[in-house]
Amino acid sequence: MVKIYEMNKKILSRQDIINLIADGKVIVIYKQHVLNLSSWIKKHPGGDKAVFHMIGRDATDEMNAYHSDTTISIFKKWSIGEINYCWENLLPPIQGGKYSLKYKNKHLDEKLDNDSMEDSSSTSSSINEEFINKGAGVVVNIDPVVPQNKIVTKDIKEEVFPIKSIIVNPKDILKNYDNGLSQNDLTSIPSLDYKTQRYLRDRYNLLHQTIIKNGFYQCDYWSYVREVVKIGSLFLYSLIFLKTGYLFLSALCMGMAWHQGTFIAHDAGHVSITHNYQIDNLFGMCIADWFGGLSLGWWKRNHNVHHLITNDPIHDPDIQHLPFFAVSVRLFENVYSTYYDKYLPFDKFCEKLIPLQKYLYYPILCFGRFNLYRLSWTHLILGQGPRKGKAAWFRYFELAGLSFFFYWFFYMLIGSIHGGWNKFNYIMVSHIATMLVHVQITLSHFAMSTSDLGVSESFPSRQLRTTMDVDCPEWLDFFHGGLQFQAIHHLFPRLPRHNLRKVQPFVIDFCKDVGLSYSIYGFGEGNGIVIGKLGDIGHQCSILLDAVKKYDGDLH
Repeated sequence: MVKIYEMNKKILSRQDIINLIADGKVIVIYKQHVLNLSSWIKKHPGGDKAVFHMIGRDATDEMNAYHSDTTISIFKKWSIGEINYCWENLLPPIQGGKYSLKYKNKHLDEKLDNDSMEDSSSTSSSINEEFINKGAGVVVNIDPVVPQNKIVTKDIKEEVFPIKSIIVNPKDILKNYDNGLSQNDLTSIPSLDYKTQRYLRDRYNLLHQTIIKNGFYQCDYWSYVREVVKIGSLFLYSLIFLKTGYLFLSALCMGMAWHQGTFIAHDAGHVSITHNYQIDNLFGMCIADWFGGLSLGWWKRNHNVHHLITNDPIHDPDIQHLPFFAVSVRLFENVYSTYYDKYLPFDKFCEKLIPLQKYLYYPILCFGRFNLYRLSWTHLILGQGPRKGKAAWFRYFELAGLSFFFYWFFYMLIGSIHGGWNKFNYIMVSHIATMLVHVQITLSHFAMSTSDLGVSESFPSRQLRTTMDVDCPEWLDFFHGGLQFQAIHHLFPRLPRHNLRKVQPFVIDFCKDVGLSYSIYGFGEGNGIVIGKLGDIGHQCSILLDAVKKYDGDLH
């Protein structure tokens, strides 16, 4: 157990912290505290990847946004010292940060040894040229867009994101396109210097306190009673229609029940219902796994990374959909996914599909649920979630839940339908009916910025730059689930879903005050923007393929 030294607080220099990271320690800054999470990382209920993206960063805003007061109260027990100066973020090793030991702090090393913080995952030598960081679990060379320790300002945007006038290599076309987007992003947001970003953070924290004082974190449980009644009614109608032979209506109601259940599972995964970790997750697993056949644990591990490093083509799994979709030209370069721990090849199949993606967008989303089955089983079978701590038992409960779902739906219900064609139609209609939730999820991010603007950008700036809200009347919340307010949800992920609309005026005022853009479009207009973005990226792919053919022809 880590001891807290109140009387004689150890002040760590920046080099002390760099040394710890170079030695494989999982070091995160929370307020003025330097936290060593190395021995705890395997127990993190939200997955290890989320924490790895916070190494070397001041993660105060992120940690406060994603954790309850009870959890926040125990953060300091992992403190190994403090800083008495303004912290400037380091590039996390998982994002390409490379660090080496320059000197040892014997007092700090002795303290770490005495507090028994070493374990097999955190004892490593300095990082070598191939970026081997055992603490971050990655062995690959990651080349960050923004050079390490570089703060991107509008004055040096051409230096960091150059646009070449003479094209030598076809890939220069892609870099010019992507750098142009990054330059546009820089001109549309406040300066990325730390003084400006600290101001944004301070105003964001004031907004957060206002939301807390207004009671918006208090959940209206009657809203969830209505949700459960709604889902139960759809399920009951599905069974009635099945019994009376109306198979299409039965399948449609079943799909709509799953669609509505996804919203509740989402809220439970964020612990935004009762704010009790065990209760919310148990409720969420019953809905997601046992009723819907999808792993809540997989979704949490995936979704937490998505929230922290939103819309980054290298790190955010929610925009890594090759070979079917690409929302950034950076995905045309066989990038290494730090979430999936593998390369995402841009192969011949991608070359055929990506130019057509604006036409394939809705048809492919019709089959999205089948892919979620695959991801759910992979997550549980491989044990990718926490195997220690309070979330360890979730894996076994979820394995039982998925097994039960496949038994009652595919064996009992589908097995009761006569005729192979009828069985096939029932499966397809019920699964295609859930397409709306996939449209909702992708609509909020596919058309938004995918730029990497460096480590100085604050949490609220990144969330609002990469996320779109959908404007619609309240009665349409049935289809959107209230999650059309994704930008607000990304700022305050634990906020009960039914209160997001009430918080919107506060967020709009905040954006006006600090100079951040709040992107909100109607459903039709938003879909048009997404299709336009997919078409634009597809067109860039066609340009690249034509240029490569010409380039290869000239060489021969």
